[in-house]
Formats: sequence, C-alpha cells, structure tokens
Amino acid sequence: MTPAPPSPPIRVLIADDQDMVRTGFRFFLDAQPDITVVAEAADGEEAVALARRERPDVCLLDIRMPKLDGLEATRLLAGPGVADPMRVVVVTTFDLDEYVFGALRGGACGFLLKDSGPTLLAEAVRAAAAGDSLVSPSVTVRLLQHITAPQATKSRPAALAPVSAATLREPLTERELDVVRLVALGHTNAEIAASLFVSLSTVKTHLSSVQLKLAARNRVEIAAWAWQNGHARPEA
Repeated sequence: MTPAPPSPPIRVLIADDQDMVRTGFRFFLDAQPDITVVAEAADGEEAVALARRERPDVCLLDIRMPKLDGLEATRLLAGPGVADPMRVVVVTTFDLDEYVFGALRGGACGFLLKDSGPTLLAEAVRAAAAGDSLVSPSVTVRLLQHITAPQATKSRPAALAPVSAATLREPLTERELDVVRLVALGHTNAEIAASLFVSLSTVKTHLSSVQLKLAARNRVEIAAWAWQNGHARPEA
C-alpha cells in the first residue's frame, strides 16, 4: 500500500511589536517539522493585511500593538461578522489585562502567556489548526478568578455575565459537567478525552451540546460559567 503523503505544514503568522519576541517565536516554530512561519508583523494593521493576503492557518497576535491593537485585529480576522474567520491565538503578558475580555468576544480561540514556554506555544498552534483550543492553565485560573471575584461583579463585561442553572436552555448531563470541569482548568480536547477515557469526537460532541445549552461563544465562556456556578476548582 502506498503511504499517504505527509500533511502540509501549519502556516503561521506572528504579530508582535517586539523584534525579539517575533524572532524567538519564529526560531522555535520553524524548527518544528509540522509548522512554518509565513509572515511577521510589527503592528496590528500590518497583521490584518498580511493575514488577509497570506491566509495562514493560525495567527499569533499580541494584545498591545501600535496602529491597531490585538483586540481589534482579532475582531477583524475572527469576529462574528467575518465570512471566513481565521484561527487566532492571543499571546499576551496578561497581568489581568482587560483587553482579554474583548478578545473572547472577538473570536480568539486560544490564550497564552508569553512566558508559557515554547512547547506550549507549539501545542497551541497545533490545537488551533485542528479546530481545537488551548488556554494556558495559569491564564484560565487567573482570568476566571478575576471575573468571578466579588469585587469584579460591577466591572465584569456583559459578555461574561454568569448564567444561572435556572436560565439554562436545558440541564447539563453528568458527562457534560465532567467535560466542563476539565475545560475550566484549561485542558485541551485531547487531554479531556484521555482523562475521561472517551474519544476525541465524543468530547467535541459534548462541547457542542454544552455551547448550545449555555449560549456560549467559546470554551472560555464555558469555563467562566463553570467557575461562576461552582462547577470548577483549580488543581492543587
């Protein structure tokens, strides 16, 4: 039997206003056998223009950039009104950055701290390209602790307002709650499948059902619901 031809490498765009960050990301990603960097941008406007021209599989966007910040760039490339949205991973120093909330509504499918390390960066690129999402566990915990803290109630964006059990379109099943708990701790679909001893397609089916029941746009909103309603606890 003739072996199947190898899959083409994942094409990545890197947008960051710091030369050293772009160089570091490119050096590591280009060293991966299944990833290639096809474009770099030093500001948001250039990032959007290059992304639309090159159509990379994954866009890595910094939050704070000149001319056009990562929040607006994400909305233009992956927002609800985009006919053919791209896969955007926001890479940020975070530090409870309020821009992250807007990025959730703008269509970002992943979040990483810049100091998460090269291995997690490559995993995030692969997850995004496969239609999955990867959120740094530390980002997930800090983000959700911030938005669920009592003092954050007044400033919490409406996009992440809690959904009570009484307002659910339909109650979640026990297995769906198992999946939600792991999502809230930043696990990828593959990790959830391994933990629950189910197939990847089963995890995706559960997540689709959960998103419908919660009217959630992405997995971070699912995680926010879990934290806000007492269905998640940080790992020890």
